[in-house]
Amino acid sequence: MSATSSHRPGAHFLQLPGPTTTPQRVMEAIARPTINHRGPDFRDLTVEVLDGIKGIFKTAGPVIIYPSSGTGAWEAALVNALSPGDAVLMYETGWFATLWCRLARKIGLEPELIPGDWRTPVDAAAIGERLRADKAHRIKAVCVVHNETSTGVTSDIAAVRRAIDEAGHPALLMADLVSSLASVDYQHDVWGVDVAVGGSQKGLMLPPGLSFNALSPKAIAASKSAGMRRSYWDWDEMLEANARGFFPYTPAINLLQGLREAIAMMQEEGLDAVFARHQRAAQATRAAVAQWGFETQCRDAAAHSPVLTAVPMPDGLSADAVREAALERCNMSLGNGLGQLDDRVFRIGHLGDFSDALVLGTIAATEAALAFAGVPYRAGGTEAAIAVLTGQAQRGAPGLAA
Repeated sequence: MSATSSHRPGAHFLQLPGPTTTPQRVMEAIARPTINHRGPDFRDLTVEVLDGIKGIFKTAGPVIIYPSSGTGAWEAALVNALSPGDAVLMYETGWFATLWCRLARKIGLEPELIPGDWRTPVDAAAIGERLRADKAHRIKAVCVVHNETSTGVTSDIAAVRRAIDEAGHPALLMADLVSSLASVDYQHDVWGVDVAVGGSQKGLMLPPGLSFNALSPKAIAASKSAGMRRSYWDWDEMLEANARGFFPYTPAINLLQGLREAIAMMQEEGLDAVFARHQRAAQATRAAVAQWGFETQCRDAAAHSPVLTAVPMPDGLSADAVREAALERCNMSLGNGLGQLDDRVFRIGHLGDFSDALVLGTIAATEAALAFAGVPYRAGGTEAAIAVLTGQAQRGAPGLAA
């Protein structure tokens, strides 16, 4: 198939770490007629969605929904709770941690980024050490990424909360859940997070266009004296309107209809089953990668992401060549490397609405793409994944990769 072909037969495999494939039920909900956003039907929709999304965040507190990308929710978290010139402590887990830091600097905050190696999770001890040194409590917030989408590394948010508390520091804890929400277990209240940031286009199985801030009482209290200017992102206006079942401006009505359906699907499956399905897919994918003879970008076994696997190529080989072969020969999209990982890794998404069959199809197509791109590898990745998915890897069945 040439690069100029206008049609690729068969269903496209959108195996990015987001956006993910939107299931038919959600698409049908989005396609329903737009309703009056000032009428009683919309009020009922708002009440149902705002209550349902609390269960996804595992919080009793309010969750604000914006018509925006996750970047907007990053900004909302900062401008509502902080004042110009406030110091913010961040940790460099990868590309998205650095982007949040860059945004903080642009809006007038003073972020401090603890360096990381883009292969390991947040070091909670390093955060605790820095906070203990901050005797004047200049640092007003600690911002960390739960699941770093550029590297496939998941961090322990509860450990960060413990580090803050053990340091006796009053800083707010903010967490980016854009690629982990509804895919990785997250417990907003139990873990003591003050502001969580989420997005619609990954585990929630929606198109891009909605973002979220889940708030603690401490965060809401901080917003009352925060000095950053805000209008569109203002929590107060959103909370006031939401309490009546509405929004202070025109919301993304049809995406909210889709969100109601997505929440219903997750409730039917059960959140624990959703998380287990993601873990199983991740383990199968990592087994295939190991069989091929490659590493994963994440080198901490306890921090492997359930939602994506980032695969670095050996020196001298192009990750983008594998991605191009996957698209042209297999009609499948894999994620590209970001920042310092550009053309050095490809990323296999396994999140959202998928089955074991889709996982196996993705792994088989990736193995074929390696061959099409001329990348040396060991065959048998699909068989290794089957062994994991069927439980035979744990039982050590003859001839199957563990």
